Amino acid sequence: MLRRLVALVGPTASGKSAMAIELAERLGGDIVNADSRQVYRGMDIGTAKPTAEERWRVRHHLFDIIEPADPYSLALYKRDAKAALDAIWARDAFAWVVGGTGQYVWALLEDWKVPEVAPDEAMRAELAAVAERDGVEALHARLAEVDPVAAGRIDARNVRRVIRAIEVFEHTGVPISTWQTHGTPDFEYLLFGVDVPREELDRRIDARVEAMFDAGFVDEVRGLLDAGVPADAPSMSSIGYGEVVRLLRGKLTLEQAKDETKRATRRLARRQAQWFRRDDRRITWVRDADDVELQANIFTGACTNTIRGARR
Repeated sequence: MLRRLVALVGPTASGKSAMAIELAERLGGDIVNADSRQVYRGMDIGTAKPTAEERWRVRHHLFDIIEPADPYSLALYKRDAKAALDAIWARDAFAWVVGGTGQYVWALLEDWKVPEVAPDEAMRAELAAVAERDGVEALHARLAEVDPVAAGRIDARNVRRVIRAIEVFEHTGVPISTWQTHGTPDFEYLLFGVDVPREELDRRIDARVEAMFDAGFVDEVRGLLDAGVPADAPSMSSIGYGEVVRLLRGKLTLEQAKDETKRATRRLARRQAQWFRRDDRRITWVRDADDVELQANIFTGACTNTIRGARR
């Protein structure tokens, strides 16, 4: 049994999902999600989740696996992804790992040792209050005191990740940067990044946001709230959802909600670029499925260390 996967990464709205579906139909294989928001049930429009028709065409894994009110972590993702991959390989098939969540992708490809620390909601609320009262930089400075390495990696504006890093240290006495050591994966892989010029990407982001709202995004968020999902649930920190919550509460107009969602999505795309750098020799940058097909076809047909080594 050959243990092999092809990872397709890049910023939001770069076209990864459509490309992966096209390639899976050409070459075979299953798609494994590496997007931290598409794991949640009921969050379809705002996360640009593959449609039911697309998931009928190609087998997809790790979509709609958790309720939006429930916590989910990197450790759980790694566990679930490895289980999905093992099941795919047991059928003598191969996988396309697709997504823009850098932590998910690299935790899998670099076999990170991730701490299994359960969420401490009381501590999280206390730390969130610090950020609200004293500012995100004050919270980030607290992280820097106990884990300067993690502080150097995590943007102060990413309050959720700053809180998680402090939480892990407080519960284990070990910095999260120490926990997140790298191992050697027990599979072989190719890694492709979807290359889209910035101006074009910004246009795609604007068009996607407009399409989301036209497709009933406001009703999707209203339905989640009506179903009892707390507005401050981690899942609801996804871009667009918080903006629509403020729209529903009368704090934003529709146009303001759209504009803020567009700006936040552009910022996300810039942050994602830090995870998938142009000078990383492990990543082959491509523009379309044809650029991927030849190399992936050879790899999935005859997977060898030599082939993966050529990508480094």
